[in-house]
Amino acid sequence: MDRYDTIVVGAGMAGTTCARMLQDAGQRVLVLEARDRIGGRMNTDRSAGFPVDLGASWIHGIADSPLWALAQALGVPTIEFTVGSFQAGGRPIEDFDGAGRRMDAAASAQWVDDVARVDAAVLDEIAAASPGDTYLDVTERVLDRSGLQPERIDEIREFFRHRVEEQCGAWIGDLDAHGLDEDAIEGDEVIFPRGYDELPNRIAAGLDVRLSQAVTAVSRTTDGVTVTTDDGAFDAASVVVTAPLGVLKAGVIAFDPPLPEQVAEPLDRLGMGVFNKIFLQFPERFWDEGSYAIRALGEAGELWHSWYDVSAIGGRPTLLTFAAGPLGRHLQEVSDAAIVADVLTALRALYGDGVPEPVAHWITRWGEDPHSLGSYSYQATGTSHRDHDALAGPVDDVLHIAGEATWGDEPATVGGAYASGHRAAERVLGRPVDLAAFAAAVAESPAGRPAPA
Repeated sequence: MDRYDTIVVGAGMAGTTCARMLQDAGQRVLVLEARDRIGGRMNTDRSAGFPVDLGASWIHGIADSPLWALAQALGVPTIEFTVGSFQAGGRPIEDFDGAGRRMDAAASAQWVDDVARVDAAVLDEIAAASPGDTYLDVTERVLDRSGLQPERIDEIREFFRHRVEEQCGAWIGDLDAHGLDEDAIEGDEVIFPRGYDELPNRIAAGLDVRLSQAVTAVSRTTDGVTVTTDDGAFDAASVVVTAPLGVLKAGVIAFDPPLPEQVAEPLDRLGMGVFNKIFLQFPERFWDEGSYAIRALGEAGELWHSWYDVSAIGGRPTLLTFAAGPLGRHLQEVSDAAIVADVLTALRALYGDGVPEPVAHWITRWGEDPHSLGSYSYQATGTSHRDHDALAGPVDDVLHIAGEATWGDEPATVGGAYASGHRAAERVLGRPVDLAAFAAAVAESPAGRPAPA
């Protein structure tokens, strides 16, 4: 049986990053990927002749971002889109009040100011929160003291709920009070007109990646590890497991011996959210030219509350909306036709019957994907950022865990996945890996260069 220095489980951003760093350091590395493609939850559909990012879409804040530095080094084009983190303002947004009426500039400005003032008070409330407090608890206490009119409170309450759903894929009452502590955006946000999966695919060029190899067991032995798939077993000195949190929580991969308490307990405590996308492509635009987003506030936005104009990607009028948390889980059991019809009903309540039928749509169901069983991690009530980092291990100096769920400073993001892959590689090697040198090596590799447009 062949023996490797390191086996990496998963070919998403964390897995490809770690594997490439180890291989560049001279290791013999094998990557085992359950899917039939590279990228994991970075999944770009190009079947329509242009890219549709069904998974990750954004870099949330490019200032001092190693992920942004990587994209720049690789010459990957981006488009500025700075409302991807569900911000109240910041760019032109078409706001509608709780009755579905278009808000004028003054009313929108008042709304943004309301959110800013209440958010500042929420930060203070979180700082004073007791163990076991949820994000719902702290926001409701602040709203109760806000002195705002009931309608304005309802609009902010819905905004908070949807913000948690979009950031965490979870119900606001299931998120720990500190669950959005890391939710700070520094600099512009960007999306990828050639598709986000270009990053892991460029990194993976030249790696030994075995697709459609679902790992079923990881065994720690006296001289390393044995990793088992349906097609056989592979031996190595060490293993880095980058399977999504949902897969780990479901026990899809058996660990022998079982994971120790310091890893198993945070694995049990952390939550895996569901965040699904609905893209609707229209024959013509019915919203304003130059608007970044459409947002329905209060009662009007109870279910469908925000739509993002992503027309720049495919060059055709396209809106992206989300179903996350409890709604996202429910709609995974509903047909595409019924979902599209429901979204159209919500849009027509705002814009009237002039909203045309879409000419194409894309709908995701990440919670039903057997290779992710959810979209990304979140801090369930009673957890902390330390749980994310504790999940990474290492265990017996041979088993490492990486992925967005293991990076406490920036969980639920591609940036977190990238950072965790870097950390795992450094731990395996026992020395630092320079990110700038890594990016330059990927950029200079002939196998890693993009195909001519």
